Amino acid sequence: MLWDATPTRDISAADYRALAEIRYQIRRFLRFSENAARSAHLEPQQYQLLLMLRGLPDGVPATIGVLAERLQVRHHSAVGLVDRLEERGLVRRTRDRRDRRQVLVELTPRGEEVLHELSLSQRTELQQLGHQLLHSLATLIREPAGSESPAPPPAAAETRTPKK
Repeated sequence: MLWDATPTRDISAADYRALAEIRYQIRRFLRFSENAARSAHLEPQQYQLLLMLRGLPDGVPATIGVLAERLQVRHHSAVGLVDRLEERGLVRRTRDRRDRRQVLVELTPRGEEVLHELSLSQRTELQQLGHQLLHSLATLIREPAGSESPAPPPAAAETRTPKK
């Protein structure tokens, strides 16, 4: 059976509860994360930028454009975040070795240290509320009784049509 992403028009009371619970758990985690960042004298988006830098997939360059996309902010907003983090000694700009026109952003040792401490608390918090979040997600993505489990959706690379 191929993956069918067509949503059903029926929404059960359990689905509404699961949707509400997911929003609640996500908001709870985000609030925790925002408060943790502020207690480390960072704005929440500054922490998010540090995390995006450290967590970029291999081979993805840490450009302002990439960071803006990952943070879902405008380019000039990402520039401002990098400026403020650079002033605090948490990141630095460098030139790409292969393309000197390209400016990359990297964590400084101090930035790594701040990120590490904040990320430890984030992981602990997720470990505590993750089970409820997973349960709510499972409620929403479950298959109706008696149907076969679908195959997972194909990876983006697998769905591309080869060029001829």
